[in-house]
Amino acid sequence: MPIPEDVTGDEIDKDVRQELQSLPKTLAEDVARNLVMVARLLDEDPEAAYGYSKVALRLASRVAAVREAGGFAAYANQKYGEALAEFRAARRMTGSVELWPVMADCERGLGRPEKALDMAGAPEVHKLDKAGQVEMRLVAAGARRDMGQLDAAIVTLQSPELASNSVQPWTARLRYAYADALLAAGRDREAREWFAKAVESDRDGSTDASDRLAELDGVEFTDALDERESDGESSAAEHEDEDQAGDDEKA
Repeated sequence: MPIPEDVTGDEIDKDVRQELQSLPKTLAEDVARNLVMVARLLDEDPEAAYGYSKVALRLASRVAAVREAGGFAAYANQKYGEALAEFRAARRMTGSVELWPVMADCERGLGRPEKALDMAGAPEVHKLDKAGQVEMRLVAAGARRDMGQLDAAIVTLQSPELASNSVQPWTARLRYAYADALLAAGRDREAREWFAKAVESDRDGSTDASDRLAELDGVEFTDALDERESDGESSAAEHEDEDQAGDDEKA
């Protein structure tokens, strides 16, 4: 797959670069450039990112960072079985538990929420950092909702991290998930309160909490372009009516 000339491979994380040192220099550079493309395109063009990840895997499948990148690219394309296999391979190579929450979410994607809940109660969770533990809580709550256990999902999300006034990278998503679960349970008033809190903490626009809050408040947004087009059509119709009236008078 074509790679822009400005992509050198030096853009990758230093830890990944260190992993690639086990490869011949030219091969390491090719793999690095493909990994850069995966990272660049993962959000805006997941299908293209997946294509670059397959190239990297073909070149260096024994590198943990490559298997991890392949896992995230497959995950972004909802290829959960493939993603899980890649994540498991990366974990075997590194021994790290960092991927545990996303592995559990793959189980959800495969229609196995019970397995995701088993993973949420596994010893590996205690080895996760705070961000990983919050992510695991989100996955567990999602699994409860998959199983129709709304009240259990709400309880799962109730935590010190949710109650804290401190804004962390995960705060907006945690508050949003809690608000959404409350809304699904018919607790609209509480849901509105937590969507508002999610808006306050969503500094990078990672959720659509503001839209959900507006929807609960009955606010309707009208596209300005549509309004202008509508006004133009109304004006044209008025002119037609005036012209017709003038013709009738002349007659």
